Amino acid sequence: MYVKNFGFQELPFSLTPDTSYFYRERSHEDALRNLLFALEHGEGFVKLVGEVGTGKTLLCRRLLARLEKPYRAAYIPNPMLEPEELKWAIAMELECDVERGISASDLTNAIQQRLLELAADEMRVVVLVDEAQAMPEHTLEGLRLLSNLETEKRKLLQVILVGQPELDAVLARKELRQLRQRITFSERLSSFSLGEVHRYIEHRTSAAGQPLDVFSRSSAVLVGIASGGVARLINIVCHKALLLAYSRGDTTVTLWHVARGVLDTEDCTRKGRSVARLFARDSFAPTVRASA
Repeated sequence: MYVKNFGFQELPFSLTPDTSYFYRERSHEDALRNLLFALEHGEGFVKLVGEVGTGKTLLCRRLLARLEKPYRAAYIPNPMLEPEELKWAIAMELECDVERGISASDLTNAIQQRLLELAADEMRVVVLVDEAQAMPEHTLEGLRLLSNLETEKRKLLQVILVGQPELDAVLARKELRQLRQRITFSERLSSFSLGEVHRYIEHRTSAAGQPLDVFSRSSAVLVGIASGGVARLINIVCHKALLLAYSRGDTTVTLWHVARGVLDTEDCTRKGRSVARLFARDSFAPTVRASA
């Protein structure tokens, strides 16, 4: 791969949610700060919405990394669960003393008992549901009922629902109005501006061990136009551009490299693909070195 060629220590644009690459852009920093504020003040339900690829899962991982004592977190990455399956997932995360085969009511009682134990130890339990737009309606309702567990002072369970904009449509259903009315904090992630895209690329390459400018400013602008500021698309296009530059022996990513990467990525914007066609011509290609 191109890691050594560009002086990186690891791949800078991997799609895995590595918290060491968390970019402190305003939208994401504000969302993280407000989520922590909502949890600190004991809000029962909190919602975070963002388009596909805007960094929701990475933000979730960043949040979980910040939730030290007195918090105890239960992370649910796969929401396609029946109500009882969700309870089992929460029970396992909270290390409840339960055995397979017990009744639904006994399982609920075991979770409540564990929550009371944690509350007695001044612990605060948070259930974080990723991709919540895919959770079945009856499971969401089951989660609401589970969140009814409380003492005279506070909720025993706080819930963060993280999902795509379709989550808003799900929660708008009449059948879920009780849950919707319990959501006291709502956050929305936005895409990066063109200027933020350039800073995001510099942040990723620097975090990977290469502080120098690998991408020219003009190439970063094309990445921004073609990606629409969506982090996942930025990563995909930049990875492809680096691969192409490496295969040709180039040490800087130019407009030509990015243009080729854009045309190879279906989800890029129509405007970005149009611009890319102009710069993907061979006449814009860097001269290949004899040693390449």
